Amino acid sequence: MNNHVHIATTPHERDSLADLMKNLNQRYVAHMNKAHQRTGTMWEGRFKSCLILDPDYFLTCMRYIELNPVRAGMVGHPREYAWSSYRANAEGSENSCITPHPLYLSLGSEELARRQAYRELVAHSTDETATALLRSATNANHVVGNSSLMQELGASLAHRLPPGQRGRPKKELQ
Repeated sequence: MNNHVHIATTPHERDSLADLMKNLNQRYVAHMNKAHQRTGTMWEGRFKSCLILDPDYFLTCMRYIELNPVRAGMVGHPREYAWSSYRANAEGSENSCITPHPLYLSLGSEELARRQAYRELVAHSTDETATALLRSATNANHVVGNSSLMQELGASLAHRLPPGQRGRPKKELQ
């Protein structure tokens, strides 16, 4: 069984996301091992992530995360999933784990308008091309965004974004 945890977060320090995931993994595995009288790891490999530089892709990512339990047949609506942020973002339920993201706040100047916009966002049909790009970038730990933002970030990091093709360039036939 494939269990995936999806988190949209904005880390405020360089290693804070990696530290969060390390801590979460250690605590969860210790809890599960004790509760089920088992030993060993729970998950294989490292967590996967992508840096999202484009507001539209971030909102697409939010929609993807909210609808994932629905797509998996676990619930009929995102509000029914216990670990969803939908109830907080779309319905105003209190959740101490959620801090409203600036892009969520930009959906409306009033709380009721933001909630309505978020409900419409999640109800809107999914852009499969954008979703495929997010999946691909996450699996490869790449950056998602418009080309000018990626070039600007790449220049400041002295690193090419997005990465080029792997391997040597193919020789031209003569």
